[in-house]
Amino acid sequence: MTDTRVKICGLRTVADIEAAAGAGASYVGFVFFQKSPRAVSIAEAATLAVEVPPGVAKVGLVVNADDAFLDALTARVPLDILQLHGSETPERVAEVKARYGLPVMKAIGIADAGDLPQIDLYAAVADQLLIDAKPPKDAALPGGNGLAFDWTLLANRKYWTVPWMLAGGLTPENVAEAVARTGARQVDVSSGVEAAPGQKDPARITAFCKAALT
Repeated sequence: MTDTRVKICGLRTVADIEAAAGAGASYVGFVFFQKSPRAVSIAEAATLAVEVPPGVAKVGLVVNADDAFLDALTARVPLDILQLHGSETPERVAEVKARYGLPVMKAIGIADAGDLPQIDLYAAVADQLLIDAKPPKDAALPGGNGLAFDWTLLANRKYWTVPWMLAGGLTPENVAEAVARTGARQVDVSSGVEAAPGQKDPARITAFCKAALT
């Protein structure tokens, strides 16, 4: 076993949670972005969250959410981490962290070396970073598009001042290579373990965790 930690994102059913936790995931993610096929409501997430076993962190993914939505979300759902997956500024990240008293994970889209400087910028205010593939300009979703980026961009940048997680196009078939190339200690997957958009495949969840954790 390695010390890699796995996050399975976009869970929508109790069966999804059971599959992720049973496979050894350290994090489960709930998506609060209506355009996503993986979206859940606050009420649905409140029901699902109580099914998450102790020791597995519950992450709430939001996109440019305002305080009113975050107030309602944090009042109903016992989240452990807020994941900001939009165009939130460093100042907004700091505001959310201070207002809600929860660790904040900021997603950063990478397409080329020109996108790397923002990593240090957000590392100064976020508790964790999620390094993802930058979505195409015409993409409807900010993540979960099944796209990878050039992992060699991270090959000599293994360490920042906060923990980071690799995302973007990861699958059971390539996650071991991605970890080897980047030195990532944490990996995130959503579409790569699905039978169809928003429909998690327990067998692929198990295969992904096995590949990442061995």
